[in-house]
Amino acid sequence: MPILAVDGTEVVIAARADEPILAALCRHGYAYRFGCRRGGCGMCKVTVLSGQIEYRVTVSDQILTSGDVQAGVCLSCRAVPQTDTVIRLSPDDTLRCVAPFLAAAAIPPKAQQPPPPASSKE
Repeated sequence: MPILAVDGTEVVIAARADEPILAALCRHGYAYRFGCRRGGCGMCKVTVLSGQIEYRVTVSDQILTSGDVQAGVCLSCRAVPQTDTVIRLSPDDTLRCVAPFLAAAAIPPKAQQPPPPASSKE
């Protein structure tokens, strides 16, 4: 199971095999701005900072352009993490905990969490 982390937060969850990013976050009690949940609107776009994703269904190049792909943007409702993955929400979006009991149960053991990003302290 790939580990999924959201940049700028302390959210780290385990995604199931073949589970899209958005579905994994919702299953663990988190939500952000999204629309159709089937790849047709583009509201769920996030940037993949590290890791590899795969699409199990065809994604329209009108919704996810080649420029988006080159910039590391993906449709989180359709993108399935293949490795441990770190994503960043769009600047005008916020990750919300909508089910605190699910979120509390979602935290993987420390040994499975990806290392925190390196910070430059001078």
